[in-house]
Amino acid sequence: MTKEVQKKSKHTSINTNKRNLSIQFSLDGFSFCITNSETNEIIHFSEYVFKNTLATPEVLLEKIEHIFSIDTELQHDFNEVEVIHQNNLAALVPTKYFNEEELTTYLNFNIKTLATDFITFDEVTQLDAKNVYVPYVNINNYVFQNFGEFEYKHHSTVLIDKLVENTKNTTEKHFFVHVTKNQLDIIVLQENKLLFYNNFPFNTKEDFIYYILFTAEQLGLNPDEFLLTFLGDIEEESEIYKITYNYIRNIDFIKNKNPFFKDEDDFSPHSNYILVN
Repeated sequence: MTKEVQKKSKHTSINTNKRNLSIQFSLDGFSFCITNSETNEIIHFSEYVFKNTLATPEVLLEKIEHIFSIDTELQHDFNEVEVIHQNNLAALVPTKYFNEEELTTYLNFNIKTLATDFITFDEVTQLDAKNVYVPYVNINNYVFQNFGEFEYKHHSTVLIDKLVENTKNTTEKHFFVHVTKNQLDIIVLQENKLLFYNNFPFNTKEDFIYYILFTAEQLGLNPDEFLLTFLGDIEEESEIYKITYNYIRNIDFIKNKNPFFKDEDDFSPHSNYILVN
């Protein structure tokens, strides 16, 4: 079963050559955003959430092919197309230690790779680092068949770049937790530097709070003092928020400058941060 939620702006009648498309997908869901290439205004957003995490990228492709066949918003030509791969198959490498011939070696510290895996990397523009990861090649091939040339990145590249950019010229530590259906990204920044990043899977609220408290302990942060900022798929009514508030005194949601989800019932302003921003 797939749940679909959509939001459109009031200004959807624009020329095809003024449309840009951004797509984000994972084994838990698929979302896309259409913007006016002249104004950067969002004119359409759709999110498809899968009831269960899909087993393989091959099953994901089947889902995406079906969505493309029924969603008329995806059946236009676009001026530019960008794809965001969301998975935990990635590793950050400081540029001074980076060797393009050792991509597999970097990933093997974190995950088990296969000989057939295609491995690539992004430039993390706000840091002196590279993000090495495994994209879903079958999805890339499908997007190319539909739209021709496009750009793609790993979700953590976009996330880290945006958060560093948005916390520039501040001196305090920033502890961010980005939440998706079954995973959380923890990003800790200070003075334009990345102090910590990792992605963790969770099945229970106890798993969720464990990773947050463990990270705080490793960084010497007092749960009664530091500010934790949530973004992504989490609300105050959720069990993972409630258990976090039992242990962390200061919690906030990210202030999203994009007004697209303002006063919206289906989407919170702090949700879909990567794609909408």
